[in-house]
Amino acid sequence: MTALTLSTAAAPGLRADAIVIGVAKGADGPSVAPGAEAVDKAYDGRLAGVLETLGASGSEGEVTKLPAPSGFKAPVVVAVGLGAEPEKDAGFDPESLRRAAGAAARALAGAKKAAFALPLAEAADAGFVAEGVLLGAYSFDAYKESAKDAKDAKAKGNGNGKAPLAEAALLGGKPRDKAYKAALERAAAVAEELNRARDLVNTPPNDLNPEAFAAVAQAAAKEHGIKVQVLDEKALTKGGYGGILGVGAGSASGPRLVKLSYTSPKATKSLAFVGKGITYDSGGISLKPAGHNETMKCDMAGAAAVFAAVVAAARLGLEVNVTGWLALAENMPSGSATRPGDVLRMYSGKTVEVLNTDAEGRLVLADALWAASQDKPDAIIDVATLTGAMMLALGSRTYGIMANDDAFRSAVHEAAEEAGEPAWPMPLPEHLRKGMDSPTADIANMGERMGGGLVAGLFLREFVGEGITWAHLDIAGPAFNEGGPFGYTPKGGTGTAVRTLVRVAELAAAGELG
Repeated sequence: MTALTLSTAAAPGLRADAIVIGVAKGADGPSVAPGAEAVDKAYDGRLAGVLETLGASGSEGEVTKLPAPSGFKAPVVVAVGLGAEPEKDAGFDPESLRRAAGAAARALAGAKKAAFALPLAEAADAGFVAEGVLLGAYSFDAYKESAKDAKDAKAKGNGNGKAPLAEAALLGGKPRDKAYKAALERAAAVAEELNRARDLVNTPPNDLNPEAFAAVAQAAAKEHGIKVQVLDEKALTKGGYGGILGVGAGSASGPRLVKLSYTSPKATKSLAFVGKGITYDSGGISLKPAGHNETMKCDMAGAAAVFAAVVAAARLGLEVNVTGWLALAENMPSGSATRPGDVLRMYSGKTVEVLNTDAEGRLVLADALWAASQDKPDAIIDVATLTGAMMLALGSRTYGIMANDDAFRSAVHEAAEEAGEPAWPMPLPEHLRKGMDSPTADIANMGERMGGGLVAGLFLREFVGEGITWAHLDIAGPAFNEGGPFGYTPKGGTGTAVRTLVRVAELAAAGELG
């Protein structure tokens, strides 16, 4: 991870590989953002004009490098776009700061130190910039020859043969101010755990099966004082977890259900987070065609997000009890695999007719949701790369939120917006429930094709305990970025939903959720 420091030093005299400044997109061209006054002065107040000549506009994520002025100890100035210039007396929004810092950090791969002279109007802004730096500096090279042969372990995980930015000094920060230090500590805890989730999503499925994932969770739980319980095939069979067992039946790697429990002695509220953890999804007997299975290592992104959020809550010492449930299985075809037409008896006692074995995520989640309900938490949130239908509805950068309570759905949506994760509230139309009626079982795992993401949400609702507030996050679109990196988002696993869950936990701890 990139080391973070707060600095009151002036930009000209700071020894660094680069000075990062912000540029806003104004009505009459680019304008230099607050925080870069000393840099602009060294260009005789003409920095905006120089940048415009070089083609910079201040558009979000735009990166322009130019030689530093005479007298600067850093050789390069990196100007990063913040997007539209805010109105008078208004500051830059948190996402603009995060994305700009992330784009700059990624552009500075290989550098030992960079000074970030971005707008820091208050302590919270330092946290936003720090978060962007830590997330933007991330990439995954653990399986590349360049990383294997690297003498410096820090060279692992850069994506282009260069080590990630080693240190970032935030200019204008106040090293002795408690609020600034707390903002950096929070950013570090959340970003480190989010990047751990990214690592898990990016790890090839031949190295991350359910047992291996459970072992990672056990190690982290031990490190951070989190209670952990792992149910293996024998325990799942004894407990009657028919959904998880049915999905994992075709694989040589047995399924697991992991329960992580973080408790605070000052907690008055309890939350349960449930994550879909299909470590590889072939579709099972309903096999996915070529072109649709190459990235299916990411089908455990929901469980990775839940795992990371629970550990982050523990590291932050939040005054709320948080339980994470990781429903882990590998969905493979074989002679022992569940077949279309089979009926599974779930942990809740309900029976499910399996019409499509590629609709497996809802089966493992159903068992985990019912297990989570037995603790009677104040609220449950499940996270899953559940349906292609949600991707068609909302695209590749926005996830859908469904819930059995409109106010709670709104609260989760607001938490997502505060955290910087694009999300959108979706309905659960009652007329779609009839499509899952089965002549053989209590319910089928498929319903109407149109509105498939909403149908999946309605299926999950059937397995939430009576009277428990619940929300479902379908992160199928943004969980894995198949395009190029942008802002602080890398190619590959993104860690989507980690920050939303942490923000929900923070609001619950403060008594401000919903």
